[in-house]
Amino acid sequence: MDQPLVIALDAMGGDKAPAVVVEGADMARIRYPGVRFLLVGDQARLTPALAALPHLAAVTDIVHTETTISGDDKVSTALRRGKGTSMWLTLEAVRDGRAQAAVSAGNTGALMAVAKFLLRTLPGIDRPAIASFFPTVRGESVLLDLGANVDVDERNLVEFAIMGAAFARTTMGQPRPSVALLNVGSEETKGTEAIRAAGTRLREAEGLPLNFIGYVEGDGIGAGHADVIVADGFAGNVALKTAEGTARQVSAYMAAAFRRNLFSKIGYLFARASLMALRDRLDPQRYNGGVFLGLNGLAVKSHGGTNATGFASAIGLAVDMARGHLTQAIAKDLLQVGKATAEPEPAHQ
Repeated sequence: MDQPLVIALDAMGGDKAPAVVVEGADMARIRYPGVRFLLVGDQARLTPALAALPHLAAVTDIVHTETTISGDDKVSTALRRGKGTSMWLTLEAVRDGRAQAAVSAGNTGALMAVAKFLLRTLPGIDRPAIASFFPTVRGESVLLDLGANVDVDERNLVEFAIMGAAFARTTMGQPRPSVALLNVGSEETKGTEAIRAAGTRLREAEGLPLNFIGYVEGDGIGAGHADVIVADGFAGNVALKTAEGTARQVSAYMAAAFRRNLFSKIGYLFARASLMALRDRLDPQRYNGGVFLGLNGLAVKSHGGTNATGFASAIGLAVDMARGHLTQAIAKDLLQVGKATAEPEPAHQ
């Protein structure tokens, strides 16, 4: 009989922990029957919260710790003093095989550093990348890197493309996702030396389960020109934050327009259903969860200020990756281009 899928949750990470974590886990329990949870945090606070949710309590175990990594802690502090904190123990559960994925809404820099230290990178991966979904007019695309690596070379971009394609296959059901490099133009002569060199390598690569379509400009992200869009961490983060800001700006403009006069208010009544559908389509909580790709284990970063719906979305992403065996898929693709020939390095004890 197959062992149940276990997701480890940093119950003390985020602005509204542990309430949002517990509520999000209960929502995920309903969406993903058969999944169990490992709640890592202060037992004195978690036990009464679970007592109010008996169905969740039946599929949840608690790992007690009273210490946490705060949102203000530096990466160096997290690595020196983080052992025994809720974030550290959550990732240890994945490393030790007691959970198949970890989710935390804690300090992003600390989470990346501790995850890299405990889980290690896959052979052939120089740097892990942060990836997430992005709503488009055609559905959804994967965008990476979202800020983990500001300075990259051609090797990093090729690795990002391979990891992003594997992510799209396992979570979006795309057997051969289209992949593009974010650039300042579509011509092969455009872009930095690293982008042009990466483009050449991806065009010449054989045997990879992806379809490299070349370059895409910024306006092609929302248009859904590719299933996976690859960028350095600087450009990717700017693209993401610009899109989020633009969505809020447009929403504010529309709200002001419908409040302008009696006729616009009446028009709102007729358009309300469509506007609600648009709001739901662009709701950032639906896309909450940045994935650390390239590690020898699965870790999802939830937004620190998310609500229960958003945290449940991050858990769902972790479930999809674990069920799709994302880590193994990336390792297999790396082997196909001769980038990995050894077993993963043992994690530091």
